[in-house]
Order: sequence, then C-alpha cells, then structure tokens
Amino acid sequence: MCPRGKKLTFRMKVKLNRNEGNKYESRAVDCLGCQYADKCVHSKNNKKKYRTLYIPVSKYKENLCQKMRENIDKPRYRKIYSRRMQIVEPVFADITYCKGITRFTLRTREKVNIHWLLYCVVHNIGKCKVAENRVKKKKNAA
Repeated sequence: MCPRGKKLTFRMKVKLNRNEGNKYESRAVDCLGCQYADKCVHSKNNKKKYRTLYIPVSKYKENLCQKMRENIDKPRYRKIYSRRMQIVEPVFADITYCKGITRFTLRTREKVNIHWLLYCVVHNIGKCKVAENRVKKKKNAA
C-alpha cells in the first residue's frame, strides 16, 4: 500500500549497483494530487503510464553501517579510524566502488602490477581534476 492507501502491484526484484530491493508499481492516475508523489519515481520522458516505488531489502540481519557509525562515535575508535582515512583506504574505495574495478583481467605478477599502476594513474588523474576544479572555484569567488 502506498501512503495514500492505494494498492501497489509487485513487479520484480531489482538490483541497483550493489543494493537489492523490490519494485512496486501503480497507475499514474492513482497518484494525481498525492502529496507523496514526489517520492515515487516516474519516467523522465513521461511515456509510462505508471509510477514506480523501489523499496530496498537488507541482505544482512544487522545494519553494519550503523554499527560502524556507533563505533566511530567512541573516542578510542575515532582516533584509529582517522588514521585509516589518511592512508590507503580511500584509494581502494574509489578504485573498487566508484570506478567499478573489482578484479584483474590479466595473469602473471608483472601484468597485474601494470594493470594496478594504470588504475592508480586513473585515480590520480581524477584527483588532479578535482583539485583543478577547486582552484577554478576559488578564483571565480575572488
């Protein structure tokens, strides 16, 4: 049921990036004048005659992100975590999650090393672009 009380029809299980969830749909006519309509997803070209609602489904029994947030709030863990953020963790996160690189496609140590160095070059070019944009914004603000 939607917040307005209209029945939503289950369509399918959806996988978006690394999340999974259920997709529900209702007719667009049912959503006319609804105060919650902006929270539903509709097609950009408005060709579809229905509204879509995506509800994420947790794969795990406990919320690991929330557990980590609680740990970081403790002074002892905050100090440890701040050191992690200065080392290499952001680089691995950017390369694996943001750029979607999760495996090496080459074999032998030499080839994998070259592959990894290319990923690092891509990461560093991205950092240079970000720094360049910051400088431009400062110049424009001044």
